[in-house]
Amino acid sequence: MNRNRIRLAALAMTVAALATACSSNDSGSSASDSSSPGSSASGAPVTLTVFAAASLKKGFTEIAQDFEKAHPNVTVKTTFDGSSALVTQIKQGASADVIATADQKTMTSLGADALDPTTFTRNVLTIITAPGNPKNITSVRDLARSGVTTVLCAPQVPCGNAAATVEKNTGVDIRPASEETSVSGVVTKVTSGQADAGLVYTSDAKAAGSKVAAVNDPAFAAVVNEYPIATVKGTQHAGEAKQFIDLVTGTEGQQVLNALGFGAGR
Repeated sequence: MNRNRIRLAALAMTVAALATACSSNDSGSSASDSSSPGSSASGAPVTLTVFAAASLKKGFTEIAQDFEKAHPNVTVKTTFDGSSALVTQIKQGASADVIATADQKTMTSLGADALDPTTFTRNVLTIITAPGNPKNITSVRDLARSGVTTVLCAPQVPCGNAAATVEKNTGVDIRPASEETSVSGVVTKVTSGQADAGLVYTSDAKAAGSKVAAVNDPAFAAVVNEYPIATVKGTQHAGEAKQFIDLVTGTEGQQVLNALGFGAGR
C-alpha cells in the first residue's frame, strides 16, 4: 500500500512538471508571435533610414530630432537629395525605410516600392536674387532677359518640372546657365554670386533668409507641387516608419513645415 502511494505521488509530480514546462514554452511562443515585424516594443536599438527631397532638409532634420526624443531607442538617418536621385538609389537597391519626394510624379515612378503614399505638404516656386535685387527682376519674363544669368533645376527634378510648366504657361523661354540636380544647388549658385537669379521653392527662399531677395509672380500660383511620403517596400522597421510618417503628417510635423514656408498637407 505504501509503495503504491509513493508511486502515485511520484507520477503526479512528473505530470505537474511536464505541464509547467509545456505552459512555459507556450507562453514564450505566444509572446514572440505577438511582436509585429519591425516593431521596437522590446526597446532594441533601431536605425530608421529616411530619404527626403533636398527642399525638406531643414524641416525633416528638426522632425527627426523630435522623433528621436520621443523614441530613445531609434536613430533617424536622413539622406537629402533631388527626388529623382533618391528614387533611382532605391531602385538600384539602396536601403531606405521612408521616402518623401517633392512631387507626386516622382513618387509614382517608384511604383509598388512606395507603400500607401500620402500628401503631407505643398510648395510653389518663387524667384530668388542677390540681396537688394540688383538686376531689378520683377517677373518670370525677366529671367529670359539678356544680361541676366539664371539657374534652374534639371527637368527631371520636381522643381525643374515645375519651372518647365511655368515656362509653358507663360510662354517664356528661359535659357539657364546651368541645370542643377536639386533645388539646394540653385540656391547655392545664387547665394555664391554665380547666378543673378534662380527658381526655387518659397520654403527655400525663406530658409535662405537675408542671403537672397524673393520675387513672386502670379504665374507660380497655378503650379503647386504636392509632396507625398511613403513607407518603402521591404522595410524591416514598418512600425517605426509608420510612427515617423504619423509625426510628419500630424499637428507637430505640420507646424514645423508651415513655419518654414510649406503649405498645408491636406
